[in-house]
Amino acid sequence: MEILLNYLPWIWLGVAVLCIITEALTFTLTTIWFAFGAVAMIFISLTHIPLKWQVLIFVVISLLLLIFTRPLAVRKLKVKKTPTNSDYIIGKKAVVTERITELEKGAVRINGVEWTAASKSGVVLEKGSECTITEIQGATAVVEPLKYSDGEEK
Repeated sequence: MEILLNYLPWIWLGVAVLCIITEALTFTLTTIWFAFGAVAMIFISLTHIPLKWQVLIFVVISLLLLIFTRPLAVRKLKVKKTPTNSDYIIGKKAVVTERITELEKGAVRINGVEWTAASKSGVVLEKGSECTITEIQGATAVVEPLKYSDGEEK
C-alpha cells in the first residue's frame, strides 16, 4: 500500500489529463472541474492521506467547483450571435420585382439588392407590390404582404 501512495500524485495527474482530454472533445464545461479537482489532489496526495479520503476530497472539490463556478463560466463563454447583413433586413419593407405565388418563388428588391423570395402564407404577391421580410431561409427572403394601419394588404 505504501508503494501506491508514492505513485498517487502521478495517478491524479493522469486523471487530470484524462478529464482535460474529455472536456476538449465534448466542451460541456463539466469534466474540466474534475480536472481542477485532480490537479488539487496532486498536491494533497503528497501529504500521504489514505486513498479513500483522497477520493472523497477529490469528489467534494470537483462537485463544489462544478456547482458554483460552472454557471459563471457558461455565462462568460456564451457565444453571442453576431447579426449579419441578412438579419438586418428582417422586418424591412421590400418591393416585389418578380411575381411570387404559393408554389413559385419570385424576387424582391431591398436596399438596391435583389433577393429570391417566397411567400410566407402562400399569398400571391404581384410585381410592384410592397411586402415585409419576415425571415431568411438560406438565400431566400420569406415575405408577407405589407399591412397598413387600416389592416388592408397592398
